[in-house]
Amino acid sequence: MSMTEAALGAPAPSLRVRVGGQSVAGVREANQDAFAVRIPDKQAELEHAGIVACIADGVSCSENGQQASHTAVTQFIDDYYAAPATWGARYTVGKVLNALNQWLFAQGDLQQLNHNGLITTLTAVVIKSNTAHIAHVGDSRLYHCRGGRMTQLTQDHRRRHIGNKSFLTRALGMDSRLDVDFQQIKLEAGDRLVMTTDGVHDWLTDRQLDALLSKYPQGNTELPPEQLTETIIAEAMAAGSNDNASCLVIDVDDLPSMSLPETIAELTQRAIPPVMDVGNRIDQYQVIRVLHSGARSHVYLAKSLFDSKTYVLKAPSLNFSEDYQYLQAFVREGWLGEQINHPSIMKIHPFSRASSFLYHVCDYIEGITLRQWMYENPQPELYKVRALVGEIIKSLRVYQRNGVIHRDLKPENIIIGENNRVTIIDLGTAKVSGLDDLENPIKETLPVGDIKYISPECLTGNKITFKSDMFSLAVMVYEMLSGHYPYSLEAMKVLAQDRRKYPKYTSLKNYRDDLPIWVDLVVKKGCNLEENERYQAFSEFFLSLEKPTPSIISNSRSLPLKKKNPVLFWKFVSVFLLVVIFVLLLWEF
Repeated sequence: MSMTEAALGAPAPSLRVRVGGQSVAGVREANQDAFAVRIPDKQAELEHAGIVACIADGVSCSENGQQASHTAVTQFIDDYYAAPATWGARYTVGKVLNALNQWLFAQGDLQQLNHNGLITTLTAVVIKSNTAHIAHVGDSRLYHCRGGRMTQLTQDHRRRHIGNKSFLTRALGMDSRLDVDFQQIKLEAGDRLVMTTDGVHDWLTDRQLDALLSKYPQGNTELPPEQLTETIIAEAMAAGSNDNASCLVIDVDDLPSMSLPETIAELTQRAIPPVMDVGNRIDQYQVIRVLHSGARSHVYLAKSLFDSKTYVLKAPSLNFSEDYQYLQAFVREGWLGEQINHPSIMKIHPFSRASSFLYHVCDYIEGITLRQWMYENPQPELYKVRALVGEIIKSLRVYQRNGVIHRDLKPENIIIGENNRVTIIDLGTAKVSGLDDLENPIKETLPVGDIKYISPECLTGNKITFKSDMFSLAVMVYEMLSGHYPYSLEAMKVLAQDRRKYPKYTSLKNYRDDLPIWVDLVVKKGCNLEENERYQAFSEFFLSLEKPTPSIISNSRSLPLKKKNPVLFWKFVSVFLLVVIFVLLLWEF
């Protein structure tokens, strides 16, 4: 039995491996070893389920050893890929192995002779993203090679007795209860995984096997995985192996970016940097200026000693060193900033694999915040606001296409650069579609974001959509035009405590009687307290700011003067009251 070399994967970064395998009966009449590998053809299945490889050795004392080993490897792979996509790798492997063990054990009970049970070893590896999930029972082996060093990852479940004979202490089908060794290792491009049965590793010492693997390292063209396994088995046979011999080699050529769970697991173990000052250095970055130092985070402008470029470093506060939820959110922000590559979104560079500290490295963005722009442009003309809103919406549509809801849109998180180019920063509270399906999603007990800008559904814990960001955008438009908020801060705080007490909208005309009434109606619709009453798309909101729809015009005409122009209304009322008072005074005299 043999397996030819295989390679699979989309353009980098992707999961790409080369596989070679060989299995021989040797001096035995029958081959009771078996191995199998499956590399999914579909990219989606490759990403969500991964690559599976397994090797098994049926016990030689049983006439059913071959059936046991072949059934184990084929059924394990079939059942693994048939499992629900919501199951994690370890959970799936555990469920499949327990079911497989029960079936093999039940079949063994049906045999007339006790020694003819369906018993086999099994060593399996699931390569998913950057992680190898390993399950092992019996005395087959898995080795890991990296940087010229070979390490045995599995432990032999067997006991030796008189005459150098040995017997298995754990195996599939041996008992109704199964005890499986599970472990995970982080993979790197260039790693090699080697799986063997006892017909190989009982006859080749670790030093001999290591020498063979070192002679033909991963990536060599002289002896690819298929030929390497043939060479290893030939060496075992030459050393006197009297058993079936099988070997499987998996060369990891390329890996995708780490998944979010992998990133969180690795980075939350890192140290939080101490508070730094100008001139301090962390890794290759030297602090030029302290941009922000607060209770939750510290932000620095720093120069890289590698490329002499200027970057922004963001580090969590030491106050949160024991707050795993906060650290998860911080890591998630970095992971998300790495995934989205667009000029309108703040770029966060991949975490350094060599650093022992937890911090973000972000591109430095020249410009001012929207807050500063509002200070410099009190009560601006409508066309200026429209231009900025159009740029902000471009950024928000990038988020929308990537299934991301920002949830903390506010003037401080929007940078305005040259030619009004807008960049949205701070992804710390962003919500990503699909991340709630993770095995350990981040659980939020309080609303996130600035209460002046977050939508009612965020405050009350209801389901959120892109319309939540639309609400925040409309509130900022209101503030840009008037310098005020459409809903009072106190009223929004009350809403956070009591979902039944919705605040009242304050008309823009109270602060800007020079604006057309339809502008007020457009903004009011954008920040409507009811999600389903807002615009159905960002583009619809923007177009309405440029040219009101017929329905908006109709509504503006039907409004009473008090709502259409409250300032003018109260002027009329004041004049009327003044006239009444004057008449009464004349009447009195």
